[in-house]
Amino acid sequence: MVKYRRRREQKTNFKKRLSLLKSGLPRLVIRRSNRHVQVQLISYHEDGDRVMVAAHSSELLKYGWKYSMSNIPAAYLTGWLAGHKIKKILSEKNNEAVLDLGLQVAHPKGVLYSALKGVIDAGVKVPHSDEILPPQEWVEGYLLANWKKIDGLQEDVKNIKLQIQKRMEG
Repeated sequence: MVKYRRRREQKTNFKKRLSLLKSGLPRLVIRRSNRHVQVQLISYHEDGDRVMVAAHSSELLKYGWKYSMSNIPAAYLTGWLAGHKIKKILSEKNNEAVLDLGLQVAHPKGVLYSALKGVIDAGVKVPHSDEILPPQEWVEGYLLANWKKIDGLQEDVKNIKLQIQKRMEG
């Protein structure tokens, strides 16, 4: 038997996908490229999956972000933005999703889980273990600011979080 094309191209693990779809919850898909982080809420439909919400790290430029788009604080803010967008379209009782990292290699306390932490801190329920999430000082930029000697990073993270919250709630 010939394997599905996406399986042959090593793009989709159909066994894992089926287990995620059986939950009946929308999938919180987090993807990272060399330059950006993308967070999407995707629902299953028979004629094809539908993207309900999407947030891309390049959207942070609108809020004054002037640093790398694929580091831990940027991923956290992208997750924070996606979480607020998700809360806008989902009801309070049904604001749950299941995490889908695809075939990416995810390291505990890394960029992918930083985006997850942003979504969770925004108020969306996603099953997870607290051991995989990065510490709060990492997502606020303290570690990166000390390591790269960047002035004002922590204040920028806090300001952007407030801007996103105000814009989404207002």
